[in-house]
Amino acid sequence: MLKKGSKLYSILTGTCPKCQNESMYLDKNPLHLNKILKMHENCSNCGLHYQIEPSFFYGAMYVSYGLNVAIGVAAFIISFLFLGSSLKVAFIVIIVSLLISFPFVLRWARNIYINMFVSYDSKNKLK
Repeated sequence: MLKKGSKLYSILTGTCPKCQNESMYLDKNPLHLNKILKMHENCSNCGLHYQIEPSFFYGAMYVSYGLNVAIGVAAFIISFLFLGSSLKVAFIVIIVSLLISFPFVLRWARNIYINMFVSYDSKNKLK
């Protein structure tokens, strides 16, 4: 399903969008919250500079907002419409689901944002 060379592969694995051989993050585990946004400066394989311009990843906030809205709407639909819970319980389910998904959304937003600007290059092989 996930093949190297696809945007989805790079987004879900957090690998370099250009060569997809190295993780962009110093710590691959998004649950280590103190290191969640620590990134390498450059890809050691292809040399891509991840911070394309100063404050580049501020744009990922918009992607994060969209992902959080989608998760909140999905949580509401599942809890309120499918499971028939009250509005109060549905609101609590939304808050809990957003808190649980926070570290993943933070990374996915950055991954999606950089993949909007950098494409895979199959000529980048391991050194």
